[in-house]
Amino acid sequence: MSLVNAELFKVRTTSLWWIMAIILVPLYAASVLVNWANANITTVPDDAGVTDTQSAQIEASLQPINIATNLYTSGQYFGVLVVLLLAAIIVTSEFFHLTATTTFLTTPRREAVILAKFGAAIIIGLAVWLFTTVLNLIVVPLILSNLDLGAQLGEPAVWRAIGLNALAFVLWGVLGVGAGVLIRSQIAATLILGITYVVGTSAIGLIFFLLSEYVAEWINNLQVIVPTTASQLMISGTDLPGSPPQWVGAVVLIGYAAVLGFFGTWLTKRRDIS
Repeated sequence: MSLVNAELFKVRTTSLWWIMAIILVPLYAASVLVNWANANITTVPDDAGVTDTQSAQIEASLQPINIATNLYTSGQYFGVLVVLLLAAIIVTSEFFHLTATTTFLTTPRREAVILAKFGAAIIIGLAVWLFTTVLNLIVVPLILSNLDLGAQLGEPAVWRAIGLNALAFVLWGVLGVGAGVLIRSQIAATLILGITYVVGTSAIGLIFFLLSEYVAEWINNLQVIVPTTASQLMISGTDLPGSPPQWVGAVVLIGYAAVLGFFGTWLTKRRDIS
């Protein structure tokens, strides 16, 4: 545990963590407002230009339970981005501040160091999840009351979504450490991961949309291999028509975390740190 505390202390000594914490607040507020606006949509217009499958998905998302789970997990999109970047910094800060050699000389068992970094990333993920969840549990019942839907806190699907949301934050923390091992530069890791997460997700979504429209509709189901799509799928209240089951999203994200976690540990043990 002392190694985990040491890793968390290293993060606190950087300026990026509190900058991201400040940025997270307005981004969280924007997420709640967007989800609230989407919850006010009651029907799919006849001239919306969507396929039957897409129409069925939209109608399913307008069910009270799906509206509730979407609102109670508000802040995931930007929250896991913050976790991803901070988890990467746990690794890259060692090279930025030239403390990597000292760290591994102090603790020669490199696997212990990298496991401590994973532990610190998990704690950061759970902290950000707890922050957004507490705010959601305060704000969302008011929004649902305004929508005449009730708090929905008696629904098991709501608490399942909140729990799976915690798992998503944890797994993105693991992904961040693995990415930090691959991209040792703190500046490069922050830019590459941030741009890839935001721009890459949108670009891949557009590619899958075009392929499903002009090649075959089933191709859209393969979008679950994208980590952001997988984490969104696993927190839905119910299985959506034309989409893979929720557990598929969890399996995909766990797979990415397991592969990067194993590879990050292996690479750290073999790589020349000096």
